[in-house]
Amino acid sequence: MNYKALIYTIALGLVVLGFNQKKALPEGFVYVKSEIPDLNVELRYFGTNNFVGDTIDGYKANTLILTIAATEKLKLIQDELQQQNLCLKVFDGYRPQRAVNHFIRWARDLNDTINKSRFYPDVEKRNLFKEEYIASRSGHSRGSTVDLTIIDGNTGIPLDMGSPFDFFGQQSWVNYDGITEVQKKNRQLLQTVMLKHNFRNYPKEWWHFTLRWEPFPKTYFDFEVE
Repeated sequence: MNYKALIYTIALGLVVLGFNQKKALPEGFVYVKSEIPDLNVELRYFGTNNFVGDTIDGYKANTLILTIAATEKLKLIQDELQQQNLCLKVFDGYRPQRAVNHFIRWARDLNDTINKSRFYPDVEKRNLFKEEYIASRSGHSRGSTVDLTIIDGNTGIPLDMGSPFDFFGQQSWVNYDGITEVQKKNRQLLQTVMLKHNFRNYPKEWWHFTLRWEPFPKTYFDFEVE
């Protein structure tokens, strides 16, 4: 037997296994796709399609992480929507505190307005803190907050909600009246199904929901998304 070849094969297998295994998460957290395999995930902060225009600190993969409690409820919502040939699409879940710190640094750089026309055309950047679009803490870092929408189960096309995700302006307020009846109906569908499963909405962002009685209400985590 060629022992050198055997040792090499074993070592290579261990390396491959290590690459394929995700890091252990803190107790109470889970990789959501392991529980909801058909969930559509597009983490906007792992990439450049966001208000900053760059990958945000702490996002190393398009990997959705949430608390177990939030994931269990999200699965119920996905199952219910699928009965109507609809699905969830998630833009963000757990967010490291270092990502929030990245947002803060960006907001303070008043000269960096590369994506102003797309995401905050009617809001002066110096007012992003004052108008509560940027904050020093985020519920996302507690692990039970999600940003999401509803998509068509056949085409994958998002339902028209009247404003894009992460648009800073009144058009994104849940009760904004200057949208069509279809857009209002789509927002109401999202609000209703999320509230039914104990997710409360942030009134200025139609996409933003936090689990009621979340397991870590006062803890802001900082492990990376990978």
